[in-house]
Amino acid sequence: MKAQIMGSLQRFAKALMGAVAVMPVAAILMGIGYWIDPDGWGANNIFAAVLIKSGGAVLDNLGYLFAIAIAFGLARDNNGAAALSGFIGFETVRVLLNQDSVAGYRGIDLAEMSPEEALDWASHGWAAIGPKNVLIGICVGILAAWCYNRFHATRLPDFLAFFSGRRLVPIMTALLSILLAGVLFIVWPIVYNILFNFGQSIQNMGALGAGLYGFINRLLIPTGLHHALNSIFWFDVIGIDDIGKFLGGAATIEAAKAATDAASCPGIWGGDACTVIGEVGRYQGGFFPVMMFGLPGAALAMYLKAKPEKRKVAGSLLLAGALASFFTGVTEPLEFSFMFVAPLLYLAHALLTGIALFIAATFKWTAGFGFSAGLVDMTLSARNPIANSWWMLLLLGVIYFALYFGVFYGLITALNLKTPGREDDDPDTEATLAADATYEDTAAQIIKGLGGAGNVDAVDYCATRLRVTVKDYVPVSEKEIKRAGIAGVIRPSQKNVQVVVGPQVQFVYDEVARQLQATSASLEGGKES
Repeated sequence: MKAQIMGSLQRFAKALMGAVAVMPVAAILMGIGYWIDPDGWGANNIFAAVLIKSGGAVLDNLGYLFAIAIAFGLARDNNGAAALSGFIGFETVRVLLNQDSVAGYRGIDLAEMSPEEALDWASHGWAAIGPKNVLIGICVGILAAWCYNRFHATRLPDFLAFFSGRRLVPIMTALLSILLAGVLFIVWPIVYNILFNFGQSIQNMGALGAGLYGFINRLLIPTGLHHALNSIFWFDVIGIDDIGKFLGGAATIEAAKAATDAASCPGIWGGDACTVIGEVGRYQGGFFPVMMFGLPGAALAMYLKAKPEKRKVAGSLLLAGALASFFTGVTEPLEFSFMFVAPLLYLAHALLTGIALFIAATFKWTAGFGFSAGLVDMTLSARNPIANSWWMLLLLGVIYFALYFGVFYGLITALNLKTPGREDDDPDTEATLAADATYEDTAAQIIKGLGGAGNVDAVDYCATRLRVTVKDYVPVSEKEIKRAGIAGVIRPSQKNVQVVVGPQVQFVYDEVARQLQATSASLEGGKES
């Protein structure tokens, strides 16, 4: 049972990444648009306007994006009928439960509300059910995928045969989405209120809340549950929408000018004015010093503390992780290199991340990202009109490089921590693959560590990890898997293995899948002969 649950979570994580992977494109388009026209935000340059509006086409419709991607990703054979069903299901729920529809059901005139009534109405969350609602998109995506897996092979009587099979899936999704809307009509205000109060409690803590969020965010990385936490603060689940509001900087500024109360303010309402500069982006800005500078400083410390005979191998791993962290903000390959072998270092890393977000939020230094807090996103967000004193994040980064280096170097020395290159010699340990090993070699070594092709029941991947289900946990050797030169191995349950590869995970997955398929075909051929 536990293995089935973990397998389902792995498939869900991959489906989720199908939506997340599109966001960097939108961020790049908008970032280039703001670079071209930082003052008019597209008003002074047609090309800039096209880029900004094109990016907004994605970010303003994240609910649809998640519904479609999850439905497609969870469908048994990734058929387009599931994706179509995700779109239909989301649109059905959105139309039935948007605030105008709900106000109509209840006989409420939104234009005649007093400020107190408007704030109370906002706390129920009906305004949040729109094209950008990621949480509703996730719910509908799961429903659409279930409908596909349940009904895609259903046969109807001859007079309805045209609607059999995959044609039945969108129909059933639409019908069940009406029922889902009915359930959400009752449940949504309760769920939203819980999330709203949690988010408000963090927001009301100001800079301290941002620091607390950063600390918890890092602590949840090993479990993958940081995505759930991020959705509350980064997307439009309860109105915080830190990424969306930052990337849509021009629209956010205009909305702040037009705001008349806390309910209509996209930032912080001060009683008579809405402030967004220095406020929107507080849950993003502090990550830049950590990812661009802090973790590379930690990598340098671990490299210098590696044993001389192991420094070359450790250096290739650490350099690759540091470059990925600096340029793209992808930190998992580096974090997993010390997360389990030296958990005290990881705790220090989480604390330093929280402090970075606290400092950035205190001084209102903001920058944003569409993917993660690396150099690419920093460059693109620098001329976003809502960015504030972003260059101070670079100065803080220089300090953080020295701080991380000192903390890691000191703790490794004082406590003799077994970071990469400092492992105890094992007479049974063979050398890891060379740094220039091919994907074929890497895949073959991973399969060997998993107990061979015959022991692999299913394999999938997400942003940085292979997610594998094995038939028997006994033959699995973490030591053999790590000889492939990967960043780390996680065992969520006996039959589930996560192999942390890094940004090149898709290419490793493709080769693993090819070798598994070739082995299966060979075995089948042997049986037939």
